[in-house]
Amino acid sequence: MKATGIVRRIDELGRIVVPKEIRRVLRIREGDPLEIFTDKEGEIILKKYSPIGELSVFAQQYVEAAAQILGCGVCVCDRDQIIAVAGIPKKELLGRSLHRELEEAINDRESIVAKKGEKKFIKILGNGENEYSGQIVQTIISEGDAIGAVILLSKEGEKPVGESEWKAAIIAANFLGRQMEG
Repeated sequence: MKATGIVRRIDELGRIVVPKEIRRVLRIREGDPLEIFTDKEGEIILKKYSPIGELSVFAQQYVEAAAQILGCGVCVCDRDQIIAVAGIPKKELLGRSLHRELEEAINDRESIVAKKGEKKFIKILGNGENEYSGQIVQTIISEGDAIGAVILLSKEGEKPVGESEWKAAIIAANFLGRQMEG
């Protein structure tokens, strides 16, 4: 654990303000859910809650099956990072932060099918790196909220992603969204 040197008091309603600097660094926005943990030493730990993160083991199994059948890279992300990867080296994407363009696409509930050079083509990772030539991004909706996306990626020289892959992404996003609902 890293000390910040910031001290806050609890108000009469039991609330505490998480400083703006910490919210910015951790990408916590107004309305974002936080999970509360305690430990044996009496520490309270706040962790940004990812509803789709609960399905990470299941999502990993799903992307592995989809990548094997579709023959392209398949990822599942929550609203902040990639949580499951198959068909491409995991170290390239797993656990990496999303680029603002992808965050906005999820927030806007977009469905994107694009090739590199097209206007719709967006950056996936927070650092802006993108060595993929084709992409499909399908937002996952659960109980009316955009909670993440299914992403299919193809590299130059590989089979390009097309309509059948797009339909597979739609099916995956709908399935994962329903799994979150119960």
